[in-house]
Amino acid sequence: MATGATPLGLMKFEGVSTDTFDLMMGSTAGSIGETAGLLILVCGGYLALRNYLDWRIPLSIFLTVFVFSGLLYVIGPDRFPNPVFMLFSGGLMLGAMYMATDMVTSPVTPAGSWIFGIGIGLLVVLIRVWGGLPEGVMYAILFMNALVPFINRATQPRVFGQPRRKPKGAEA
Repeated sequence: MATGATPLGLMKFEGVSTDTFDLMMGSTAGSIGETAGLLILVCGGYLALRNYLDWRIPLSIFLTVFVFSGLLYVIGPDRFPNPVFMLFSGGLMLGAMYMATDMVTSPVTPAGSWIFGIGIGLLVVLIRVWGGLPEGVMYAILFMNALVPFINRATQPRVFGQPRRKPKGAEA
């Protein structure tokens, strides 16, 4: 058995790209759960169909990573990896499907789920591209988990029939 750098590590530190089809099918070396993107998507889709996870979170993460990394790739294709590589490399699929959708630490409102996923997606791309580490999914999820109480408070709908709350000090 041989050990080596993961596809993200190869890209970040050595500038070597891994074939995207190999990343999707799981036929390249890498950390567990990092290289079989299509299998993770199929299993996560099954969980979403069974309502075991909020589909908005992984979808918003994938869309944000794809769009943000796509913009960077258009700006500098020689400096930034393509968006499909960003989706299927690293622990993004695993983190988006199984870690970010944890019912205890994810937002409770649909709008909050979109905000949460977009925040994770932006942070993942920022950490991967400009951070000192090749991977950023775990840190992005942890950071956004810390913001979930604020996201829940900001996106909580008002109870039907109740007046809007006035800010403190505005009572007159």
